[in-house]
Amino acid sequence: MQGLTPFRLAPYFRTRIWGFNDLSPWFDYKTNGEPIGEVWLTGEMCAAETGPLQGQSLNEITAAHGEALLGKGRGGEEFPLLIKVLFPKEKLSVQVHPDDALAQKYGEPRGKTECWYALDAQPGAEVALGIKAGTTSEQVRAAIEESRLEDLLAWLPVNRGDMIFVDAGTVHAVGPGAVLLETQQTSDLTYRMYDYGRPRELHLEKSLKAMRLSTRAGKRLPEYVHGHSILINERYFRVERWSLGGRRRNDAVSRNCIYRCSATRFSGRRQSEGRGRGI
Repeated sequence: MQGLTPFRLAPYFRTRIWGFNDLSPWFDYKTNGEPIGEVWLTGEMCAAETGPLQGQSLNEITAAHGEALLGKGRGGEEFPLLIKVLFPKEKLSVQVHPDDALAQKYGEPRGKTECWYALDAQPGAEVALGIKAGTTSEQVRAAIEESRLEDLLAWLPVNRGDMIFVDAGTVHAVGPGAVLLETQQTSDLTYRMYDYGRPRELHLEKSLKAMRLSTRAGKRLPEYVHGHSILINERYFRVERWSLGGRRRNDAVSRNCIYRCSATRFSGRRQSEGRGRGI
């Protein structure tokens, strides 16, 4: 980052009704209040905790030092990636994210394509990824109205070290039992389709417009290149895993490693190599 002193961001803890009150051993964080479901590592509220910019939010830093942080010609743009760790104690809602075109139709800057890397997974952990083959949009609508949408979801077992791609338009849900590193476009735009009777707003019409019955979502196998692993390389992001201290390359997850997340396209409009931060 030419012209900008390196700095470390402090994590930002987000309350979610499906989360935990104790995030150990991953984070030294406990609460007696609302449970924590997400830890944002590059969110706009995350603040620098080291260096001369200490105390400033990522939003403020990006606004003031856009080109130094993001690259030439990128001044005025948002930080392109939102990186989180998810801690689901209960099922997340069944939801779908719009693509760039639909999001912009509703006045939003971009849609939301994401991926999940399983840092840990207990036996029986699974995610829902898409609608079962042969299902029609009319059947999906009826299932939502009759509170049986889960029956139409394609469930996928999750193992430690799995990388799962979730492109915009994929109906999805996350079950309990896994700790997921999520890399996504900078967007918190979510259309909730079904929420197991919880008293939260649903977005039926928007979710049906965003939904695609066939997507590219699924597990991705790592590619080993020059001593590190490319876990995924998609339109908006590239995630790499670098092992330290001579660990074997097929160790799926280790405390002795770093993950490098890079933006490969900003806002769905222009190409950039970007720079990621190890986490």
